[in-house]
Amino acid sequence: MDELWPPPPSEVADAIRSLCQRLLTETEALVDALAGPALVAQKDPALLADASLVEEDRELNRSELIQWLTANVQQPGRRVEPYVGPRTTAYINDLVSRGIAPDFAGAWRVALGIGWRRWLEECAAHCADRDLLVGVLDVSAQSLVQYALDSVLALREAGLAAAMGNADAEAIALIQLIASGAPMAQDLAEGRLHYRMGRWHTGLVLWVDDPRHVDALDQAVAAVGAAASDRSALVARASATSRWIWLSGAGVPDLHHVEKVMATADGVRGAVGRPGRGLEGFRSSHQDALAAQALVIRLASDRQFTAYADVELIDALTKDRAGARRFVLNTLGPLVEADPALRRALLTYVQCGFNTTRAAAGLYAHRNTVERRVSRANELSAVKVEDNPTHVAAALLVLDIAPGILATGSN
Repeated sequence: MDELWPPPPSEVADAIRSLCQRLLTETEALVDALAGPALVAQKDPALLADASLVEEDRELNRSELIQWLTANVQQPGRRVEPYVGPRTTAYINDLVSRGIAPDFAGAWRVALGIGWRRWLEECAAHCADRDLLVGVLDVSAQSLVQYALDSVLALREAGLAAAMGNADAEAIALIQLIASGAPMAQDLAEGRLHYRMGRWHTGLVLWVDDPRHVDALDQAVAAVGAAASDRSALVARASATSRWIWLSGAGVPDLHHVEKVMATADGVRGAVGRPGRGLEGFRSSHQDALAAQALVIRLASDRQFTAYADVELIDALTKDRAGARRFVLNTLGPLVEADPALRRALLTYVQCGFNTTRAAAGLYAHRNTVERRVSRANELSAVKVEDNPTHVAAALLVLDIAPGILATGSN
């Protein structure tokens, strides 16, 4: 790349190198500060609604940050060439195939403002000499601004290249339209997707947290599809690490075979929506599955397979993480620190309609054991189950799905 400004003096270069080496140890905290506001600034609801894409966008922020810091350790104060690696290319391809066009320039404006403020703080703390401080800020401002301009251009070029080479874009775009609630004739959708719409549908999302496990993901998707009857499954490549699936039938699809597949799919996770009929059911079940996936990722849950019908209340409760933490602590009190077996017994007891025999069967435990555990758990709980079983069950569910929510500083 052409250099657009002279190289900095050696003392300025040394200071920039030292500052960047220090900030490289804070990469994850910096990404935490940048990623959320930059994501919102992209102003695309479809991107915001897909937890897998949100994770890829965060990884893009991380990659761009490390690229600038590392380049300035190697060649301080020089123009930094953006790095569009395989993962970024796959992410851009996914966006293009689904008709998602984020405002990358808007995201960079927000990220640059946050990043520059952090850079100023670091410079002020470690550049005691006034002339040195001015020199560092002068050169680094040019480097950062040019890097933002070059990065936006590189992303746009990657998007154009993806658009030219995407043969499945029309089908993915049609699915995206239906899923977003756009008006659509049923016969048009069926003809282009080769999938019957006037039936019951259950939407699923299967994904992997690590792109290196994508082969296992595709094997799980194939297993789910193979167990379905002819033309009863529709699969879409939502991103490099996630797949959307719809299963349909004359009646509500049986998901027993899906649960069996997921139980043996190492590294693959899944979420399923409530069944629905017709185009509206196709859309609403898919949105449920996306919401369940977002919940699992947001709460850093280790659940492998999640049904939205089971966690819808928890989804609403945990949108405010700090508020959810207070709710759990205020409801359960000392029970949050007790033996997990006590909490599991009390939750199962409530879910079984306060029937100890059914709870014992579900827990594979003796009835007397369950009675003792339920009694002890209720003694420890700040809110007693007989006083407010709904609150107790909700708090126990939150803790079951996301035990890390009680960590100090959780927000």
